[in-house]
Amino acid sequence: MSSGGQRNRTREEDGKAHTGAGLMSPAAGTVLLRWVALFVLFNGAMTVLRLWEPLWWAAALVNFVLLVRIAEQGALLVPARFARTYERSLAVAFPLVLLAGWQLVVGAEILSPTWFPPPTRIVRALWELATGFDEFTGTSLFGRPWEIPARLAEDGLKDGAAAFTAESHLFATLMRVFAGFAIGAVPGVLLGMVMGVSRTVRAMVDATLSAFYVLPKIAIFPIMMLVFPNPFGEGPKIAVVAISAFFLVAINTMVGVRDIEPVYLEAGRNYGATGRRMFRHVIIPAALPVIFGGLRIALGTALIVIIAIEFVRSRTGVGYLTFYYWEILSPDKMYAGLVVVMILGVGLTTGLKALERVVMPWRRDPGRSDPGG
Repeated sequence: MSSGGQRNRTREEDGKAHTGAGLMSPAAGTVLLRWVALFVLFNGAMTVLRLWEPLWWAAALVNFVLLVRIAEQGALLVPARFARTYERSLAVAFPLVLLAGWQLVVGAEILSPTWFPPPTRIVRALWELATGFDEFTGTSLFGRPWEIPARLAEDGLKDGAAAFTAESHLFATLMRVFAGFAIGAVPGVLLGMVMGVSRTVRAMVDATLSAFYVLPKIAIFPIMMLVFPNPFGEGPKIAVVAISAFFLVAINTMVGVRDIEPVYLEAGRNYGATGRRMFRHVIIPAALPVIFGGLRIALGTALIVIIAIEFVRSRTGVGYLTFYYWEILSPDKMYAGLVVVMILGVGLTTGLKALERVVMPWRRDPGRSDPGG
């Protein structure tokens, strides 16, 4: 049997031992029932003794530990073929448990419903943001997309898109993130490649890159406002996002290229790969996992930076929307704005992961990512 096949079989056996052992061990079910009973008894005692209000933080921590133990024991009863489904269900169930706990804590007035509105009110506020139009500011979360064809026909592509951006907070933020991320990521990858291959370039640029990297990106924004002719336009905002993405992508790309296993380079030379062919068939594929790791960090940082800038200097964007409702003391819609930011983060990360699977098809199945498998 090949070493790759033996490793695959070992992985399968380990998975069965971890997730399916409970099928052969009736005691696992008994242990699970004990943990569930302990969870119920603990929360019942906290309620009867009226200890939730003074000790709710400690109770929340104990409940978390109990839920972890229940989930671990439940995993022992799940067949190996359903292990991934079980893990995904945990990923969905845990946020729902947190929201339910938040609802209960606020409903019992342990936390002030004025400053910590329950999830039901936040969902209602999110619906109002998504469907309403603020006549005072002339903006809304999605703008008025049904008017896009008429505006493009009347004002043209540039002016029509600008008018829609001025109305849609979500579109304005996405446009700034995508534009800045693309402008910063492409040269970041190129510079990182050169630094990873050339020891001389790395020695010249690495210290300077590190010095600029540690600067708070929001502190660069006033400089960009001086550089661009229109300090209140989109240019300074996009430039700061681009700079934020550039440093992260460049550093991660350099590390990915520099730390390629020498055996891969030697194998490429043995097969006659030199110059561009070495880059295309050996260096780039070997460094792509680290490069995409840097892209994911850079994309998240780009979103954080643009939200912070929209807090400070903008009249559109999800960051401005959130800060605006804080200024007028509307916590429900302020929290709804934060929820939109979180949804944006998850959506952007999911999209980049999908692109990663397309670019690196050999990593779709973890069991096949091992060259020896």
